[in-house]
Amino acid sequence: MSELSDNPSLKEINTYKNKINWGDIPTIYQLATNSISDIDGMLTHGFDNAFKQLLNQSNWNVSIVDQQSDMMGKVTTGKPKISLYHHVNEQHYELHCYPIINDERVLQAQFNNPHCPFIKWRPETMQMLFRLNSLIPFIVYTFQKGDVADYALIRYANKRVVELILLLQQAFDIIDIIDIIDIKGYTIAEFCKEIYHKHSQSQHKA
Repeated sequence: MSELSDNPSLKEINTYKNKINWGDIPTIYQLATNSISDIDGMLTHGFDNAFKQLLNQSNWNVSIVDQQSDMMGKVTTGKPKISLYHHVNEQHYELHCYPIINDERVLQAQFNNPHCPFIKWRPETMQMLFRLNSLIPFIVYTFQKGDVADYALIRYANKRVVELILLLQQAFDIIDIIDIIDIKGYTIAEFCKEIYHKHSQSQHKA
């Protein structure tokens, strides 16, 4: 493989990284790619996770979702209302989810609340939909001394997160109300732009 394709798979990126580094892969890259691999198989692996729990319609409170009629007059069930939040700290990127009750984001556990979009909502197991471990220091590392494969891995991570969010948008009503933007916080792409801006400024000062 002389170079990467325009839309490489994770396997292709890892193979290319191994080739251009003669098998000497930095630990920070290994941590990032292992975490990205985990979300790649999140919906296909057999084990349970928060993302699968969220999509489990048997836990939806169908009595409160809006009902609407399609063009043929058939009543269709609406979508539960949620809010998403991009959470970035010094080490990890996480996507958090919150149920919406009376146009407000709810942080506490909910059990059989007639106004909650879910029959049971456990923040400790359902709020954080997934985490990309060590992604933030990897992004910083990439902008300092990364190679083509490093940048490709960041783009791939951003693409996979966007795809998962689009999947949620198909299943849920991700609301936009006062003081609650539909999807808040730094996205991976926005964080990269911020790091690029700071990196450019430091180079100009040097």
